Amino acid sequence: MRKPRKKVYMSAGNNTISLGTGRKEFHPKKPRPGLEHYIKESALGTLEQIGGGKNVDESVIGNFMAARFNKQANLPGFVPMIDPDLMWKPAISVEGACASGALALVTGIKSVLAEPADVCLTIGVEVQNTVKAIYGADILAGAGWYQERKNGHAYYFPGQFSDRAGAYFEKYGRDKARRAFARWFRNAIENARLCPTAQEYHNKVKDLEAMGLMEPNPRAFVDNLNVFDCSKVSDGGSSIAILSEEGLNRCGIAGEDAVEVVAFGQAEYDLTKLPEDLTVLETTKRAAAKALDSAGITIDQLGTVETHDCFTIAGILATEAIGFAQPGGGADFVYEGNTARDGRIPFNTTGGLIGWGHPTGGTGVGPRDHTPEVVSDFCERLIPGIMEHVRATFGRDKPNARLSRSVAGVAGTMQLYTLPGSTRAVEEYLGEILPTFEHVLCMAHGLDVHAEAPPRPADNTERPEP
Repeated sequence: MRKPRKKVYMSAGNNTISLGTGRKEFHPKKPRPGLEHYIKESALGTLEQIGGGKNVDESVIGNFMAARFNKQANLPGFVPMIDPDLMWKPAISVEGACASGALALVTGIKSVLAEPADVCLTIGVEVQNTVKAIYGADILAGAGWYQERKNGHAYYFPGQFSDRAGAYFEKYGRDKARRAFARWFRNAIENARLCPTAQEYHNKVKDLEAMGLMEPNPRAFVDNLNVFDCSKVSDGGSSIAILSEEGLNRCGIAGEDAVEVVAFGQAEYDLTKLPEDLTVLETTKRAAAKALDSAGITIDQLGTVETHDCFTIAGILATEAIGFAQPGGGADFVYEGNTARDGRIPFNTTGGLIGWGHPTGGTGVGPRDHTPEVVSDFCERLIPGIMEHVRATFGRDKPNARLSRSVAGVAGTMQLYTLPGSTRAVEEYLGEILPTFEHVLCMAHGLDVHAEAPPRPADNTERPEP
């Protein structure tokens, strides 16, 4: 790609909270902000830093599938809502699946290079917690060739990247790859804990790698990935200003407060064709090579990398695609700590998609339904019989009840139960759990309740005084 013929800068970035499971503010049963909120909140944070909408020439919004997740199209029409000074100014939206935000940035850069704009307000927004996981998976499948949807896994993209992981296991070894996945997960959460807007900011789990090493469960999810290998479904928005040198002057921004865009790379693959090699991110490889060539630098001159780690396997493959590791060497490269915050080349220092969130209920089979695994880790002893009884009891008349993965157990003297999200289901579960509650409580405290008790008198007889 050609080197930009004039200087282009980015400045005044602003992120909203990445809202979804993991954030204390998130509650699946309570109303949550919509597209309009995130567009306005993210953009206002940028406008406040550049002197308001009067300094903006045009705007770009990147979004993947609002027309389906939110039943809302024509997102550029929301731009004048942000600031009255944006009324009547050009605004467009761009879409390219998970690259929609990047395409918005490239569109803004090209607009400044082509000179119709000196200041371009660029926004990325997603609100995807509007549907259940299984329906969301179907919508997200539109990022691939939808004609192949029926041949894919119910959770389409987890299935696609599970296949990539399986190919990597077969070619380079499973154990070291799984350890690298767990290390990537650990890095992501540790970085997210340092970023107040990250979805996993509140994550307090101590042994992250042990959690990441949980064995995949093909019956509940996909063959080669567990739920911690997956990025989050998130609601959120981001905004930044793209400026020329004249734009910097107009907005009163000093050069040291802006980042110069020295180059960018873009590549596209034929959506109707399967990848030639599942262990290679060929499009990433080509786009990165174009950007490095245009900038006239090598990977050894990079200080940090932000990559699209929609799944841990994507992070490992990205290290190879960019050139930090040879094919098959990405697992060792990551496991040895090279991509950690204090490593050779820090990746995704705000948490990436796995830690910060992926603006693209707890006990079912969804890719984010990891409550049973988390609670099981806290239990010192599981009590499988209770939930097996519940599933058998209600599964006769309600087949969907058989899909529940609820667990029961004890930690010290504390009893732990995971229950469904439905109020009626909770009442049904408690109807079966409570009759055993006192017995479990006594056993947990070491009381012998198995000694033979005196015969219980008939209902029509007087009970002896205690």
